[in-house]
Amino acid sequence: MRIALEDVAAGYGGKAVIRGVELVIGEGELLGVIGPNGAGKTTLLRVITGVLRPLVGRVYLDGRPLPEFSPREIARRIGAVAQVPEASLDFTVAELVELGRLPHLGFPDRLGPRDHAAVQRALELVGLVGLSGRRLSTLSGGELRKAFIAVALAREPETLLLDEPTSHLDIKAQLDLLELFRNWAREGVTVVATFHDLNLAASLPRLALLAGGKLFAHGPPAEVLSPGNIREAFGIEARVLRDPATGAPWLRFLLPGDPPTHPSHGGEGDIPGSP
Repeated sequence: MRIALEDVAAGYGGKAVIRGVELVIGEGELLGVIGPNGAGKTTLLRVITGVLRPLVGRVYLDGRPLPEFSPREIARRIGAVAQVPEASLDFTVAELVELGRLPHLGFPDRLGPRDHAAVQRALELVGLVGLSGRRLSTLSGGELRKAFIAVALAREPETLLLDEPTSHLDIKAQLDLLELFRNWAREGVTVVATFHDLNLAASLPRLALLAGGKLFAHGPPAEVLSPGNIREAFGIEARVLRDPATGAPWLRFLLPGDPPTHPSHGGEGDIPGSP
């Protein structure tokens, strides 16, 4: 799915959190959205899903204005995972993931073979097959987050929108999830995820940096994660190192007492110990 935002302003109570956002996300693209707290990362995702109507501007999905889509059609085509997912009932993991198939069912349809296969594949992708019979109340924070990601996957969506998907996960689970993102994008699924961990986000192909209520920068991580952008967007100093093998940036954040970034090279260099 191709997503386009044209001069979008959106917020709450008539007050804009983001404004003037111009952004195109291509089909099968993997985009990381970063920025300080309150920058509008979650707001941006809500606008794309149609949960939040723009104050100004328009959103297009595959060239069609978002308001032309019914809520059911959006639910079929977009899988979204909230930053703090909640379940009102203490389902088993399998029962929760089965809810992801509801947009594909009509009343009083029951789950069929294709639905069960989609649920099983979603559980396999997030590594929760062995916990499918467990109650949600017995899961760790990371396991619960994986369960809600599986709900989104069970929809077999064209686009995945994930708000802080790696929070509460250990480093291996974070890296496994990033690899899943890459695989979904290769299969043509558009993936948009927000991150607080800038070094984790730096491994993605493209980043969108929100700050000050606007799209501050977007492009390859090596361009977006510059010392100047970090300083202006986050109000902190950082040295930017490069992995010689991949070219990916790695940030070393400076405390107030640390030596300042050297102006002659912008704090950039190779990661110590890299081959």
